[in-house]
Amino acid sequence: MISDPGDGRDERRPTLVVVRGELLSTPITLDRDEIVIGRALEADVRINDARASRLHARICIERDEISGQPRFRITDLDSTNGVQINNRPVREAFLENGDKITIGTHILRFDLSDDIDREFQLRIQRLLVRDELTGLLTSRSFFSELRREAARAAREDRRFCVLMMDIDHFKQVNDTYGHLVGSQTLEEIGGVLTGALRTGDVAARFGGEEFAALLLDADYELGMEIAEDVRAAVARRLFLATRYGSGEEGERRYHRLTISIGVAVFPEDARDPIELVEFADAALYHAKEIGRDRVCAARRMLPKTDDEFAPDARTQTNPEIKLD
Repeated sequence: MISDPGDGRDERRPTLVVVRGELLSTPITLDRDEIVIGRALEADVRINDARASRLHARICIERDEISGQPRFRITDLDSTNGVQINNRPVREAFLENGDKITIGTHILRFDLSDDIDREFQLRIQRLLVRDELTGLLTSRSFFSELRREAARAAREDRRFCVLMMDIDHFKQVNDTYGHLVGSQTLEEIGGVLTGALRTGDVAARFGGEEFAALLLDADYELGMEIAEDVRAAVARRLFLATRYGSGEEGERRYHRLTISIGVAVFPEDARDPIELVEFADAALYHAKEIGRDRVCAARRMLPKTDDEFAPDARTQTNPEIKLD
């Protein structure tokens, strides 16, 4: 039995699940009488796909005159590339459980799912979108966000910054304290980054000890200031050199870390998202080449020099600290 959307009963509800596209495995509950799919900002389900029209298709919930059960009609809104259901072009059709809807390069599966199905899909989606260790976005999810923000910024004539970050001498942490402490340190780094960034900014783990961030509505000056806040927050932090729950809490040991950061800005450095990351990455490696523990810009657009964003006094890498 299909529940009436909105009758409050815990039964099957209409859901779209992305099976191919940037929002892979994301479940989208159809909880309104009408849902519009497209790449426009005003679409109810927005997909970042050049082959999708701004307002591509509409799904309406109707009531069967005989049975009284809800039915789900999809209509092509005169899109450029059309709508396919199970690989067949359609102008209008009623959706059945399991139907696959092709819009542009995206494929969405229409499901009548219960709470267990939705919980499963959300768990899968979290595994694909979030790094399990740090809770930050994965690199794939970061690039999806970056492409969306680049498209928005181009339309609205806005700026944003990309930070590429790498922990300095992280191999020494693993060599000195072991890989379990190394993983614990990366987890703590995720928390430091989240705390140092503004609400709405996006942080990601690119793998290993490399991280990235997307700073919304930020020019070079603001981007450099936020990057310096991140650098300083990492430098101040005392990271545990003993494992959580290891039984060594009576004599806790700590170590310090530093981080190097490269900054690039849209559109001054690049309008293409991949090139923008490459510019920020080049600035990051320049920061490492000239001494680490500092912030470098992809282009010298500010009167400040790189050294003004580096700490005055260098600390020994990963010194062990004992606290009472």
